[in-house]
Amino acid sequence: MNWLGSLQQLGRAVMLPTMVLPAAAILLSVGSLPWAAWGLPAIAEVSTWAGQGIFFFLPYLFAVGVALGLANQGGPAGLAALSGMFIYDQITRHMGDGKIQPTILIGIIFGMIAGVLYNRFKLMKLPEILQFFGGTRFVFLSMGLFSAIFSWFMVGIAPLLQRGLDELTLMVTHLGGFGLFIYGMLYRILTAFGLHHLLNNVFWFQIGNYTTPQGNIVQGDLPRYFAGDPTAGTFMAGLFPIMMFALPGIALAIIHEAREDLKPKIKKIFLTAALVCFFTGVSEQIEFAFLFVAPYMYIIHVVLSGIAMWITYALGIHHGFSYSAGAIDYVLNLHLSQNAWMIIPIGIVYGVIYYVLFRWAIHRFQIPTPGREEGSTLEDWAGNIPYQAPLILEALGGKENIVQVESCITRLRLTVKNDRLIDGNALKLLGSAGLIKLGGGNVQVVFGTYSELIREEVNKLMQRDLPQVLFSAPVQGRMLPIEDVPDHIFATKLVGDGVAFMPERDELVSPVYGTIIHLYPTMHAIGISTPEGLEVLLHIGIDTSQLKGGHFEAVVKEGDSVVPGQLLIKFDLAYIRKHAKSLATPMVITNPERVKSWSFAPFKAVKKGQASVMSVVLYDRNVGGFES
Repeated sequence: MNWLGSLQQLGRAVMLPTMVLPAAAILLSVGSLPWAAWGLPAIAEVSTWAGQGIFFFLPYLFAVGVALGLANQGGPAGLAALSGMFIYDQITRHMGDGKIQPTILIGIIFGMIAGVLYNRFKLMKLPEILQFFGGTRFVFLSMGLFSAIFSWFMVGIAPLLQRGLDELTLMVTHLGGFGLFIYGMLYRILTAFGLHHLLNNVFWFQIGNYTTPQGNIVQGDLPRYFAGDPTAGTFMAGLFPIMMFALPGIALAIIHEAREDLKPKIKKIFLTAALVCFFTGVSEQIEFAFLFVAPYMYIIHVVLSGIAMWITYALGIHHGFSYSAGAIDYVLNLHLSQNAWMIIPIGIVYGVIYYVLFRWAIHRFQIPTPGREEGSTLEDWAGNIPYQAPLILEALGGKENIVQVESCITRLRLTVKNDRLIDGNALKLLGSAGLIKLGGGNVQVVFGTYSELIREEVNKLMQRDLPQVLFSAPVQGRMLPIEDVPDHIFATKLVGDGVAFMPERDELVSPVYGTIIHLYPTMHAIGISTPEGLEVLLHIGIDTSQLKGGHFEAVVKEGDSVVPGQLLIKFDLAYIRKHAKSLATPMVITNPERVKSWSFAPFKAVKKGQASVMSVVLYDRNVGGFES
């Protein structure tokens, strides 16, 4: 596995334990309210201790979370990591000088080791006399040994490490605004690869120390901020103008530069994306709208993000968040901030700059952002995910191609056997804002905030052996609902149910695996029987059976076996367009009583042989007929 793919897995795993941070921030915010003045001091005390408890045990949460993430939710891996942390705590507490405490970095190390050991040895077999210690038991044994040796080693080198961290802190401090500028650019670059969590782990959870009034040592910009350190919050404050104002400015530019006929849909999608980014700080849907079509604009975005970090540092702004730099965290954590009011005017200026700059660039360079070209819009996923999931799975290369599928807030993170089997165009039509291939079978697909729901549906499909048939596009052209075919027999589904296409090229290919069961004498229509028993009719044009002159040429005959994408018929497109009632080419299942449920891709442009345009789940056969 290449190093970038390995980092993707680690970044995905590190993301898991950070999901507890919003709860901590809300509890601390509730605890900061004047409950004593309201006669309820116990609420303040309970909320404060609850919030601080999460931060106090954060290293343990990172150990378990990283282990589970790397081990594909393998419970023994999380338990092994936790046992390692207990060993570390006891050895360093009793053999050290009292200054060594579990940190986020230590938790991540133990989580990584536990995850790797679990993946390597969970199925380990020993000789029968020793098999009691095989499998997952060997994971616990080896983790215990590693933890003991590592903890003893840490007792010896802890003073050297502390001096190194102090030097790193001093270096970053001496760099001042330039150091924040570099951090801001790196953060935005790594966001494109989903690896920014690795960078944030250093700056948010490792840089700087603060001793709380209770005597606890807190490490990292984020924990120090919530512990009350007045010097913390410098590595988070500069992100607020970008998330709350700049990126929504890009969304508005995309809306205003969309074609008039597509503008209503684009407005709905990107206005929602802008609000999501403003309130929560989830930005990928906006960023991936221009990352691949105009990477030079993303470079400008990277530089401006770094400048925002520099500006907030220069103005002495300290602010922080538990989840991301959105308005919710801005308000919740305002009581711990310094000069945070300046973020609003800075953000407004940034929003105007981004809006003007990106709208000018989209118009001047004809950047194909969503709404500028047909087939580029993102889909509204609400309520459609269970029906689209089979098509997404097929576009990812099918169940056999998937090794592992996980998700973070805005993207699917996959390990596949062959990333060349992934149909990027089909994924785009199914709502993806971006496809990133990191090598070694590691792939990311950006679906926005519905990614977690998509992951669940895809996993359900992978765990079930559903009797389903997947259809590819039989022609190159535009897909349309069967009801839009200008023919009463097809539109009312008297022949069967399915979809239709408006062909733009002169070739008809097979949409499925099957056998040719009927080829009409005029060769304008062909029937295919699939191994599952479906009967599929492909009919080129409307009322084309009356055309004379041999304008259709079949390259297969009855009884031939065919596969998806195999050429079936060549036809005279120009002649049919001129003399037939319509070019609409239905693809229907003539025995729809066999079909339990249907899934259709968005009705847009498709390529010949493109996978994932239609999927059907069949009723299981039984003695009495079909299941009801």
